[in-house]
This record gives sequence, C-alpha cells and structure tokens, in this order.
Amino acid sequence: MTMQALVLSQYNGPLELTALARPEPLSGQVLVRIAAAGLNPLDTKIRAGGAAHAKHPLPLVLGIDMAGVVEAVGAGVTRFKAGDGVYGMTGGVGGIQGSLAQYAAVDADLLALKPSNLSMREAAALPLAFITAYMGIVDRAKLQAGQTVLVQGGAGGVGHVSVQLARALGARVFATASSRDHDELTRLGATPIDYAAQNVEQYVAQHTGGAGFDLVADTVGGATLDASFAAVKHFGHVVSALGWGTHALAPLSFREATYSGVFTLHALLTGENRAHHGEMLGEATRLAEAGQLTPRLDSRRFDLRSAEQGYDAITDRSARGKIVVDIE
Repeated sequence: MTMQALVLSQYNGPLELTALARPEPLSGQVLVRIAAAGLNPLDTKIRAGGAAHAKHPLPLVLGIDMAGVVEAVGAGVTRFKAGDGVYGMTGGVGGIQGSLAQYAAVDADLLALKPSNLSMREAAALPLAFITAYMGIVDRAKLQAGQTVLVQGGAGGVGHVSVQLARALGARVFATASSRDHDELTRLGATPIDYAAQNVEQYVAQHTGGAGFDLVADTVGGATLDASFAAVKHFGHVVSALGWGTHALAPLSFREATYSGVFTLHALLTGENRAHHGEMLGEATRLAEAGQLTPRLDSRRFDLRSAEQGYDAITDRSARGKIVVDIE
C-alpha cells in the first residue's frame, strides 16, 4: 500500500508530492492516519539546509507535530487502540519521517490521547510548543504557585503556551511582546510589557520594584537572553530553548541566579526518555480539557498541495499564530 507525502530532495528545493510505501507499525509503534500537521520555524531551517543539530538527512519528510487517528498498533502497545485520536511530536528530525504525509508509524511513547475539546488542527499545534514550555517551566525551573514569571516573546508559539502553563500553575505572569499582541496576552491572564517602549531596567523597576522576576522563560534568544539575565531576581532562575549564542554571565552571577537550557529534540534524536513526552502531553490534554490551554492558530488553511505557502508564512513573519496543514 502507498500513501502521499511531501518529500524534500534538495535543500531549498520544492516539496514534492510523492507516493511512498505506507509504513507498518513495528513493536512499540502506532500507525497513525494523520489529520493535521503543525509547522514550526525549525522546519524552515531544516529545509534550508541549516539546523545541523536536527540531523535530518535528505531525502526527507518534514513536520515535527501531528494529530490523527490510530489505524493500527504494533506488538506490545496497550495504551492505544484503533480509532483513538492522538497527538504528538513524533518525527521530522533525526531521519524520522515527519508529519507531512498521510500516515506515520511512530513510537507510542511519544503520543497522548488528543484533548476531547480540541480539533485535530488545534491539537497538532501544541506538541513542540507545550513540551518545550513544560521542560523549562516544570522540569528545569520547578515553578511554584505565587511566583513571578516573565515570558520573553509571550505571543509566540512557545511563548503563548508558556504563559498559559505558568498561569495554570498559579504564577503571576508577565510577558514581553509587541503592542499589537497586548490584548491577546491580557486575555490569557498575563501582564503585557512592550519591549520596544521599555528597556529591561525600566520594566523590572515598574513591575517588580527593581527586585526582578523569580523565573524568566526566554523563547527568543540572542539579546533577549542577555536581557533575561538582567531581569531575574536574586537566587532566581532563567531558562531558554534558544541559548545558542555567546553571552556574558556576569549579570546572572551578580544575582546568584541559575540558568538552564532546554533541548526539545533530545528524546527524538536519541530515543532516551521518550515516555516523558507522552506524560507531558497527557498533562497538556488535562489542561486543555480543563479550559486552561488553547493554542493560537493562524486562520489560513493549507493542505499537502499548498503546504509550501504555509512555510512562506513562517519565513515572511506574516503568520498570526501556529500554521497547521490539513492532511486528510
């Protein structure tokens, strides 16, 4: 049996609709009929031949996030059965087939049951963003109720999920964003900060009396991570998923604060601790069904024939929310 998939044969080349053999689930795997694929900025870097850390050799099928319906289960899989709606961050790196295809055979540990109150499109928008946010805010920083959190880039893909997760954990949340996104952040329960109108010293003084925030969750990197080191309180914590650059640690050291990095792809690339992905998404399902987690989607619709336009919306920064491709 065959399926349709988008295949990239050369970097910066076209995504070509191609007939591939439909995979069969091996032991521990689930065959998923994919309904929707969430696109991420990382996909555009892989497509361009960058993101060497993703280790995704040509020819490749992009797409890290997905939601769909279980078609069949391999030996040893007991948590899922045919007909279950599931979602996960399941491929698109490390030579693992991505989600821009009609089917994928994926490690069952990477999956969770889809939130019953979210559409397939909404579910496909969550995995990478939620896992990145959870690894930083819960696993690394161990956020406690009543603490203050600054989310750098609070309106972005990981940022708006981080805001909602921190709010669900009982934190007082502040978030930097451009002024056009302030109403959305207020709706999510965060106090918005216009990073273009105030420097870090000014907003730390206004919102914390100069003391700094208990936790700064950086989703931007670069100069924003440097600002995060200046925004954290004494003995506080900074976490970032984009700590790739060269940074001066003196501001962090003077505050006797700590820093953690998050590498969201580790489990996919190495196979280590994949079950934690399923556990984290189980928590995302709980929060979504409790009305505490809703992804922000771009209103445009794309399918396998127009998915390239979806990537264009990411690279030209016209996307207003997560870009999701309809597969079915």
